[in-house]
Amino acid sequence: MSPLLTDFYQLTMAYGYWQLGMHQREAVFHLVFRKNPFHGHYTVACGLATVVEFLNQWRFTESDIAYLATLPDVQGNPLFPQAFLDYLKQLRFTCDVDAIPEGTLVFPQEPLLRIQGPLLQCQLLESTLMNIMNFQTLIATKAARTCLAAQGDSVIEFGMRRAQGVDGALSASRAAYIGGCSAVSNTLAGKLYDIPVRGTHAHSWVCAFPTELAAFTAYAQVMPHNCILLVDTYDTLQGVRNAIEVGKYLRQQGADLLGIRLDSGDMVALSIQARAMLDEAGFSDTAILASNTLDEYVIADLKRQGAKISMWGVGTHLVTAYDQPALDGVYKLSAIQDEQGQWVRKLKLSEQKIKISNPGRHQLRRFFANSQYVGDIIYDLDFGIDDVPQARHLDEPFHPLHLEDYDASVDILQPVFKRGQCVLQTESIHAIRQRAIAEVQDFVKRDDVIYPVGLEEQLYTLKTQLIDVIITPPPGRKSKS
Repeated sequence: MSPLLTDFYQLTMAYGYWQLGMHQREAVFHLVFRKNPFHGHYTVACGLATVVEFLNQWRFTESDIAYLATLPDVQGNPLFPQAFLDYLKQLRFTCDVDAIPEGTLVFPQEPLLRIQGPLLQCQLLESTLMNIMNFQTLIATKAARTCLAAQGDSVIEFGMRRAQGVDGALSASRAAYIGGCSAVSNTLAGKLYDIPVRGTHAHSWVCAFPTELAAFTAYAQVMPHNCILLVDTYDTLQGVRNAIEVGKYLRQQGADLLGIRLDSGDMVALSIQARAMLDEAGFSDTAILASNTLDEYVIADLKRQGAKISMWGVGTHLVTAYDQPALDGVYKLSAIQDEQGQWVRKLKLSEQKIKISNPGRHQLRRFFANSQYVGDIIYDLDFGIDDVPQARHLDEPFHPLHLEDYDASVDILQPVFKRGQCVLQTESIHAIRQRAIAEVQDFVKRDDVIYPVGLEEQLYTLKTQLIDVIITPPPGRKSKS
């Protein structure tokens, strides 16, 4: 990925910092999100490996510089001077990055990433980091919710053909697997990310043969040990009967009918009838896989109604996060060094409380009791945090957050880059997936679903003081009413 994968205003600001001699000023940004998606109570962090890949390659190529040189201002003159382009050409990534490990449950206002380094570099990273982290975190969370609804049944991500473009399909498959899906249909994602791939056949296979039975027989002959038959091209129950006949043929060949797929109709009634037919014919181990515009809500409803479905192919509503198409992640400057090298804390003020950012250089400490986490506290690296921390609820800052009954704690923002060099210990996608599954399962066992997150008391005090400074007019000037 090129550094040009960014919003254009990032480049104009970068030029401004360079032109004013501010570009090397040390700064800190945090990437956070404001609300749990899908009206849920947790979010699954995802996308860090893609961020690492991007930052390891981050540099402006000859063609990037050549393109920027063609951009004119409104008078037709070059927008960027050659000296600035020469600076970009030799620029290399030198920031520190700390991040929450992928597959970890996170909550609103917690920093997924902390980036510290030259102001110009930090600024140029904003759009790309948000693009990567926001989307993959959203899809991983959707997948976790979907798999939770399936109650242990296998969920396969089937959404490539309706994903938002090529990269959207790849990123969605990766995130869906981390969120708990057992496999994906996207073959390239399987190659790139070491994800299991699965597939059946389409209605076109059945239509390409004189009869459905002929189509099923032919598929069994070419795929005897990967045979799942789509039974609803014409008449679903007749399709089940034909699948049973082909299943008998497979057994004669030393193979077995792995499953049938339902893609339309009354999933409850059809799955119950199909299960009875398969069982009566001696195919009790043959799975029934359902597809057709599924999501966590539909799956939960089908299970409540007694559907006899044991595998779920979930496509469009998963890879597009259909009911919430974007995570409201933001990337905010929270500290910058002055000309003397002293940290100056910054925040963004808003009339909407949720949009007021937190100042400082943040770390996130997670507290545990009997191996279950019981609360998180955001604190400033320079202030530190007490063994018995004092904090305020993020949602209700006038109420103290008490975390006294804990037996362990850990800082969960971990070093990823130091001075531009990657220091992250490589972790397999399968280990990340297992962490996500375990954390979701542990979290949903909680009696209280609203997870407590707070600002450490000194950080809270700093924030209120900065707000007071911003909203208090200087002498002689009236405040806005």
